[in-house]
Amino acid sequence: MKAWFLKLHRWLALIFTAPLAVVIVTGLVLSFEPWLVTGAIVPDSLSAERVQTLLAQHDPNGQARALVYRSYDGTLTMGAGRSGGVTVDAASGEAKPGPSTLAAVMGTMRGLHERLLIDAGWLVIASTAAMLVLVLLGGLMGWPRFANTLGGWHKAMAWGLLPLTVLSPLTALLMAAGVTFATPPAAPAAQGAPLKLAQAVDIVGRDHDLSSLVWLRPQGGRVMARLVEDGEYRLYAVTPQGIQPMERNWPRLWHEGNFAGAWSAAMNVILSVVMTGLLATGAWIWLRRQFRRRARRPLPTAPA
Repeated sequence: MKAWFLKLHRWLALIFTAPLAVVIVTGLVLSFEPWLVTGAIVPDSLSAERVQTLLAQHDPNGQARALVYRSYDGTLTMGAGRSGGVTVDAASGEAKPGPSTLAAVMGTMRGLHERLLIDAGWLVIASTAAMLVLVLLGGLMGWPRFANTLGGWHKAMAWGLLPLTVLSPLTALLMAAGVTFATPPAAPAAQGAPLKLAQAVDIVGRDHDLSSLVWLRPQGGRVMARLVEDGEYRLYAVTPQGIQPMERNWPRLWHEGNFAGAWSAAMNVILSVVMTGLLATGAWIWLRRQFRRRARRPLPTAPA
């Protein structure tokens, strides 16, 4: 069976090499984002009063429905659905044409990572499932003999971080299937008119420093806020009575590497580097084999 596992492992990797390369490399770039966010947070640098002032200045008609704060960029984006949004400098209040180059790169990387920028989310899911199968096939081929060769390093990388190489595609598939391992939240009670963005900002700002805000937006029939607490991205439901912590979505926290600040980000960086190395060494091993086979073919005999 080992020979069959090896063939299936090889051809499955070759079929999905291109989308896997995009997913893994973009995942490597995105692995730095939690570290950028947590490392740039300056406590008490953004208050609820400051956010409300910016909303009154740049969204006087109250059209914005969502806020995105980028601590590493120092900008606040007021989203207004399909009509776009306004990005402002949180410190000076000056309107900007858009987020910084770094933030734009992160947005592009996320689009590539999730749907390849061509609405090919199905291909990303298929590639992720193939990645999980590749890891399992590698394990079924048995304990390897490590050697200081290209194949030896390929096996050493795969076995050295085996739990994480399983966890990364597995959590991605769980996210795609909507599995959170959390108790489904109760349906929001009817409470009259929905909260306005300025009201939600005031409620969140009563007990939390908004310099740790990631985003604030409607989701699932209620207003939700995502905040950084001790390096972890926590989700809260915003109600007129206050904010209520939601149960942790562990597949998302583990996959995005934002459950322990710089430590979980470093875990994802190392994992992404290893997976890039596995893809590159696997492709090179196959190419080298093809070159050797061609070199061994006998030359055609010249006619007499």
